[in-house]
Amino acid sequence: MSPTINHDYLAVAVEAAIAASHIIMEALEKPRVANHKGKTDLVTETDLHSENIIKSIIRASYPDHDLLAEESEKESSESDFLWIIDPLDGTTNFVHGYPSFAVSIGLLFQNKPLIAVVLEMPNTKLYTAIKNEGVWCEGQPFTCSQTDSIEKSLLLTGFGYEHGELWERNMALFKDFTDKSHGVRRLGAAAVDLCHVASGKVDGYWEFDLKPWDSAAGILIAQEAGCVVSQMDGSDYSIYDNNILVANPQIHGKMILEIKKII
Repeated sequence: MSPTINHDYLAVAVEAAIAASHIIMEALEKPRVANHKGKTDLVTETDLHSENIIKSIIRASYPDHDLLAEESEKESSESDFLWIIDPLDGTTNFVHGYPSFAVSIGLLFQNKPLIAVVLEMPNTKLYTAIKNEGVWCEGQPFTCSQTDSIEKSLLLTGFGYEHGELWERNMALFKDFTDKSHGVRRLGAAAVDLCHVASGKVDGYWEFDLKPWDSAAGILIAQEAGCVVSQMDGSDYSIYDNNILVANPQIHGKMILEIKKII
């Protein structure tokens, strides 16, 4: 991809994210109608409205590209380009008026992350990245932290809606890392978690059972900021895997060793 074309893709992703954020923020102070996809897995009218406007903006510029979005079936024409959309990451937070939540848009080329946009709300911060070209928050470049030990680190995790075996395993990790680090936070929005690791607010993040739209944008932002992205055993991560570990280069390997001791 040429730099000019990549920046065109990024511009469309940013336009779509900002348009969606206007819908979300306008809805924030209104009564929110929530339906249940599962026991506690919520979807709101706002998710659907946000997704529709994101898709319409992308389709206007790239009608032949494939689309995968959280609230609808994949739209495929066998293109090398796949846009992966989370129209409202952190829906439960949004429903309760609790920060944080985000719009997440990632573009893959031949299954490799190429473009990433995460727009964090309600205290708006726009994170963007282009593969091999850098990462920015509100237009300013940034890098991950250099904290060199788990004992000095602040960490993040997330828990899925299903309270089964993976939930139990993650609870064991949560207890262990809480004991050994400065603390473990749980925000409830994976795209935001990944941006917070990337920008050095925290030093590491792990989670089970993410969906492709949860991580497609955030992993590129993290990688371009200098983070190491893998599965929890250190093997390569893809957006279709069921576990993820993202940390600065100083503690990534140490977290793997600790995880192997616990689970």
